Amino acid sequence: MGPVLAGVLQLLALIGALAFAYLPLGNYMAKVYSSDRHWRAEKWIYKGIGANPDTQMRWTAYLRGVLAFSAAGVLFLYLLQRTQGVLPGSLGFRSIDPAQSFNTAVSFVTNTNWQSYYGEQAMGHVVQTAGLAVQNFVSAAVGIAVAVALVRGFARSRTGELGNFWSDLVRGVVRILVPGAVIAAIVLVACGAIQNFSGIHEVGQFMGGSQQWNGGAVASQEAIKEFGTNGGGYFNANSAHPFENPTPFSNLFEIFLILVIPFALTRTFGLMVGSVKQGYAILATMVTIWLGFTALMMWTEFAHHGPALQIAGGAMEGKETRFGVGASSIFATATTLTSTGAVNSFHSSFTGLGGGITMLGMMLGEIAPGGTGSGLYGMLIMAIIAVFIAGLMVGRTPEYLGKKIGTREIKLAACYILITPALVLIFTAFAMALPTPAHSMTNSGAHGFSEILYAYTSAANNNGSAFAGLNADTQWFNSTLGLAMLFGRFLPMVFVLALAGSLAEQRQVPETAGTLRTEKPLFTGLLVGAILIITGLTYFPALALGPLAEGLAS
Repeated sequence: MGPVLAGVLQLLALIGALAFAYLPLGNYMAKVYSSDRHWRAEKWIYKGIGANPDTQMRWTAYLRGVLAFSAAGVLFLYLLQRTQGVLPGSLGFRSIDPAQSFNTAVSFVTNTNWQSYYGEQAMGHVVQTAGLAVQNFVSAAVGIAVAVALVRGFARSRTGELGNFWSDLVRGVVRILVPGAVIAAIVLVACGAIQNFSGIHEVGQFMGGSQQWNGGAVASQEAIKEFGTNGGGYFNANSAHPFENPTPFSNLFEIFLILVIPFALTRTFGLMVGSVKQGYAILATMVTIWLGFTALMMWTEFAHHGPALQIAGGAMEGKETRFGVGASSIFATATTLTSTGAVNSFHSSFTGLGGGITMLGMMLGEIAPGGTGSGLYGMLIMAIIAVFIAGLMVGRTPEYLGKKIGTREIKLAACYILITPALVLIFTAFAMALPTPAHSMTNSGAHGFSEILYAYTSAANNNGSAFAGLNADTQWFNSTLGLAMLFGRFLPMVFVLALAGSLAEQRQVPETAGTLRTEKPLFTGLLVGAILIITGLTYFPALALGPLAEGLAS
């Protein structure tokens, strides 16, 4: 079997698995967030944190809950790292310095999971399990909660109430993420991923010396790392490491975990707004972009330029021979079109155009299908923009899901789509203009610029993957990337929740002959076009200086 055919068959198997899980998972999540019942374990949690899960919140109260909970998470994780040296189970590692502690705390709380350190050489068991793994669960649950609040904004009328943040948070963890991660961890252990709390030990002799590895609860953290679209790995090599991703089957299973919740949330959305066809329209948009990017990535990486690539069967530099070009390409597009950031190959070693595809996937806003929750609310914002554009074309006040898109709504949507590009381009410009940040670049020219552009794109979009080659463990990058992650996560949430509150206050508008049918293929095409055009106009000059210049020169 040739490598191209193998890659296509893996893609088809992945599509089949996602299609099989779509209906049951989407239906289940809709029931989770629509139910009035509280599980006994959830009642204990509410009692412990002093929250009343039955209190309905307006968008301002919901936002205060999101920000307060996230701020507490940043503070706790920061202090845990700063005191690691005196904690049991630290494996002898010292406490983390302030700049890196800040960067890492912000990274995991914002669902970014950017890592400027070597996991196996810096973090002990306590920080990994009580700190990083916990944030993998709750940061993903926060994203789903905000998405559900926006969906309620469309579904409700004549009220500003969006539900209860604490109830949505706890249900997301207890009913969705924990059960799913337990099942996934068992599968990964069966595949060969390690799960222990052993210390540092030698693993053989290499060229006259020995190599040391520490164990850890890797399978359980790997499970929620992918299932919650987090991405932070136990080891520096991330999902290219055999302890995290041992076999081609585990590799395909991890891609499935990355994509399954974001895709299934479109079913949840359709059920909660009372029209599954609307959910299918959003799903079709996501699938169109995802398949297009995956096909383009596989084409660029399988293209044979010269005898070396012909012998290897594709551009194998930076890729695991266990997985090959096809599986690496599918993984790369899945991880950059979501907010996962996990990697099973090094994106810096992709072809020039291939590296540009990974960057463009993040620049779209990671909405195809995007992160847990963030992908859905990002796509719904783009749907509002597309409806507004269509309304301008026909001279009619735009409507979406029975709600008028007026001045307030379009301003909030516009602020949402502008904040992340502004963060990316401003921080990249400063990093290129100042003399010190450039010293962290391994490469010069277009590829060196791509290293900087990729880092801030990844941080501001809460992805977390790195282009490699960039030494990000400096005062400048730890601080500025931390700020990009903070602003890139929570400023968009402010606009999303404000928009949700505004929509919930409106009354439902009946459909007329002039209403744009947003469940039809025509709207799906309009939405795809709007996404690509808005992103292209925003980022094309920067892409032209980096991956496009490199790709055209090769």
